[in-house]
Amino acid sequence: AEEAISVGALGRMTKRALDDRFLRPVWAFGEITNARPAPRGHLYFTLKDEEEEATVDVVIYKTSLTPRMRDRVKDGARVKLRGRMTYWAPRGRTQFVADRVEPRGAGALLEALARLKEKLQAEGLFDPARKKPLPRSPRIVGVVTSRTGAVIHDIRNVAFRRGGAHILLAPATVQGPTAAESVRRALAALCTVKGVDVIIVGRGGGSSDDLMAFNDEALVRAVAGCAVPVVSAVGHEVDVTLTDFAADARAATPSQAAELVVPDRAAVRALFRERHGRLERAMHQQVARRRLLLGRIERKLGDPRLGLAAHQQRVDELRGRLESALGRSMTRRGRATQALRARLLARHPGRVLAQQRSFVDGSLLRLQAAQRRSLARAHARLGRASAQLDALSPLKVLARGYSITLDRDGHALRRAADVTKGDPLRIVLEEGELRATVESVVAPSKVGEP
Repeated sequence: AEEAISVGALGRMTKRALDDRFLRPVWAFGEITNARPAPRGHLYFTLKDEEEEATVDVVIYKTSLTPRMRDRVKDGARVKLRGRMTYWAPRGRTQFVADRVEPRGAGALLEALARLKEKLQAEGLFDPARKKPLPRSPRIVGVVTSRTGAVIHDIRNVAFRRGGAHILLAPATVQGPTAAESVRRALAALCTVKGVDVIIVGRGGGSSDDLMAFNDEALVRAVAGCAVPVVSAVGHEVDVTLTDFAADARAATPSQAAELVVPDRAAVRALFRERHGRLERAMHQQVARRRLLLGRIERKLGDPRLGLAAHQQRVDELRGRLESALGRSMTRRGRATQALRARLLARHPGRVLAQQRSFVDGSLLRLQAAQRRSLARAHARLGRASAQLDALSPLKVLARGYSITLDRDGHALRRAADVTKGDPLRIVLEEGELRATVESVVAPSKVGEP
């Protein structure tokens, strides 16, 4: 029979085979997932192939780790690593021991998450203005998480320690390919329960792949659209998912979420007692100050009966003065009223109309007389003007034997030079006209010659 070897021997054989194969460092590239620092300073993560189903565990020891390398090792980052494959016998696994990290850009998963985050942020799902305030004293707290995990126990213990609140669990799968749909259905079921004041969506810590369900778009939209305030408590403080941005509040851990939601009754009672004591002391101080002020006022005022008597005397004096002034005022007003009545009677409408009628009649007679005189003077002026006009009339000249000679156009002739031989003429007499023709034109110097 073939001789069997021990597990330790098998591990040493495996380690020698890998050491012989990787005498020199090799470069490998892929996408980082599940990055986590160790307490001793080493850095562990998984390098995943983006084109096929293949992964390898990677460790960078503290002696090789630089701050720049630590910054480059992030979940979803594409990197190129230099190192050697080795076998770690205590755990029976192979791992890639890297000593150098170079960036190759963001991984496909990280890029997809970044695009989804930008899309949802552009739609306003992460807007702080749309976030709902948490209730101050919720009676029923809904919890969406695993039925068997530590999250529900932590939340229940914290709530009980802080004074109690009714915890309503909607169990869901929080890891794996069906986790997003399971959490979304549980959240929708709690939203339909009447009386649920606030909902905690939580799970414990894990790798980035374990928390990937809480980056699902449908789940993020369900959290943002929930009518009840939602607190996201996914992973640890360093873990950030898209549900953290969409929720109305974020807690670093499920226990912190319970502390955030359930008020501490002991602290509330202590605060109430402290405020009550302060209020009581303030009231006593206020009463003391008011009593002191009242004593000062009493001493300043003295006996109120003396003050009332003095004021009553003053009132009597003012009443007498008022009555006297009122009598004088009534007398003056009576006299003024009599004077106004006399003036009013003098201006009575009947009397005023009679005076005006008499004035109008006299004015009418004066107007008629003035009109007759004006007409007489006008007739006289017209007679004189008519006599003057008659004296200047051409007809009067014609009556004395003169005549008027007109040319063919009817214009009166004043000079012989205005016509020529053969022109027709009209000679106007006092009675009738004569028609003539110019036989000759005599110059002015020859007038009278034969």
